[in-house]
Amino acid sequence: MLDHPLPDLDAWALLFSSNTLPILRITKRRIEEMRANLDRVDARELAQLILQDPIMTVRVLAFTQPLRGRSLQHDITTIASSVVMAGIEPFFNHFSELFTIEDQLKEAGPHALLGVLQIVRRAQRAADYAQDWAVWRHDVNMEEVRIAALLHDLAEILVWCSAPSLGLAIHDQQKANPTMRSADAQKQTLGFSFQEIQLELCRVWNLPELLRTLIDEDNAENPRVRNVTLAVRLARHSSYSWEDPALPDDYKDIGELLNVTPDTVRQRLGLLPVPAREADGEAALA
Repeated sequence: MLDHPLPDLDAWALLFSSNTLPILRITKRRIEEMRANLDRVDARELAQLILQDPIMTVRVLAFTQPLRGRSLQHDITTIASSVVMAGIEPFFNHFSELFTIEDQLKEAGPHALLGVLQIVRRAQRAADYAQDWAVWRHDVNMEEVRIAALLHDLAEILVWCSAPSLGLAIHDQQKANPTMRSADAQKQTLGFSFQEIQLELCRVWNLPELLRTLIDEDNAENPRVRNVTLAVRLARHSSYSWEDPALPDDYKDIGELLNVTPDTVRQRLGLLPVPAREADGEAALA
C-alpha cells in the first residue's frame, strides 16, 4: 500500500494503470454467476450490474475504446454499447481475473474499507439522482449522464484503494477543519486534487471525450454537466446528514435545473409529503 504522495500526475496515472483495479465483491460474484451460464447472459442485465460499480465501469470503458476500429467514428460512451461491441464471450474472457476491493484492503484495517465503501455508495446515489433528473429533462442519453456522475469521484475511490492512509489523512484533515475546501485538503496531502488526477486518468486511458467534459466542473454552464455536478453535490451533502446546512442551496439549484420549486425537489426525494391533490392524482393513475 502506498503511504506517501507521488511527485507528479504521471506517477499517479502510472500507479493506477500498472495495477489491476479491484472491483466490488458483489460485482465479482454476480459476474462469476453469469460466466457459469454464458448462453443465458443478457447484455442489458450485464450492463446494469456494471453500472453499479464505478471501477468496473471505467475498466469496461477503457477496454472497449480501442475496439472501435476505423469504421466507428465516435467514442463508445455507454456500457451497453461497450458490451455489445466487445461481445459476450470475449468480454468474459478479458475479465477472467477479477480482484476485489474487500480483499485488497483486508490488511488495511476496517476504517479503510468502510471509507471506500462509503464513497462508492455515495457515487451510486449520485448516479441514481443524475439519471432520474436526466429522464426528467429528456436528456438525449441518460446513461452518459449516469456514468459521469458514477465516475465523478473515481480518483478518490482509487486513492482509498491504493493508499488508504492518504485517504484517511484527507478525511481527518477536513473533519478537523470543516471550512477547509476539499481541493485544498487533497492538494496538501496528495500534491494534487482528485479532479486533476481524474482528468489525467481520462487522458491516459483514452476515455470518451464526452465523459471528460461531463466530469469537468469547469464546464458548469453546460446543463448536462450541471446535472452531474448537482447530483454529486446532493449525494455528498446528504451523506453527512439530511440536515446539512448546504442542502437548501442544493434544492434551489436542482429546482432551477429541472424548472421546479425547491419543495418539489424535496418531495421527489421523499423529504416532504406529496400534497393531497397530487397524491390523489397519483393514486388514480396507479
